[in-house]
Amino acid sequence: KIGKSTVHGITSALEEIGVLVRDPIHKKFSIGYTLLELRRKAYAKVELRDVARIPMEKLMEKIGETVFLGILNGDHVTILDMVESHNEMKITSPPGTRLPLIAGATGKVFLAQLEEKKAKEIVHKMGLVRYTSKSIADPKKLFKEVDEAKNKGYAIDDEEYMIGVKAIAAPIQTSSSPPAAIWVVGFTSSLNNHKMERVISEIQKTAKEISHSMMDHVR
Repeated sequence: KIGKSTVHGITSALEEIGVLVRDPIHKKFSIGYTLLELRRKAYAKVELRDVARIPMEKLMEKIGETVFLGILNGDHVTILDMVESHNEMKITSPPGTRLPLIAGATGKVFLAQLEEKKAKEIVHKMGLVRYTSKSIADPKKLFKEVDEAKNKGYAIDDEEYMIGVKAIAAPIQTSSSPPAAIWVVGFTSSLNNHKMERVISEIQKTAKEISHSMMDHVR
């Protein structure tokens, strides 16, 4: 019940991006390779979750705080998996939850994985939101911390996204997009300076372990 001109426009658009392929002789359409690429990318997300699960569980047992795994999904962050802390009071959020891209430790880590020009375009387009009194509202200060995240291999959020909550994030290297990261979230009362040093060390080890497993799987 769709008009011929509309169908032609749709099929032409799909053909242009490789979703459909038209036989030059019989003029019939078949599935294009772009769908195979999309399938591979979707499978890679599931694969990342499977590879990361055990290291995440080990990390949670070592530090006693909730551990998250997520990817950059357009203009936001999507949580793929979570290992909940055993603490009675804890930070939790189910897989599938969307988080703002430009917020706290995760924002810095994901921006650090993008080309500088692209990262600045995103910040300029979306703007900086003040979630708390400690939120970073100055783009220059934000990108200074993004550069630090790029050099150090981790980023910290000290009540920038939620009052009374700290977070530490580290990037995960995969063979394909989208960028991925792992992060630990806990209350400021629990994540004191001494424990923060330990969490930083452990999360970097875990991120490297997951990254190596992902790369080894590709090879």
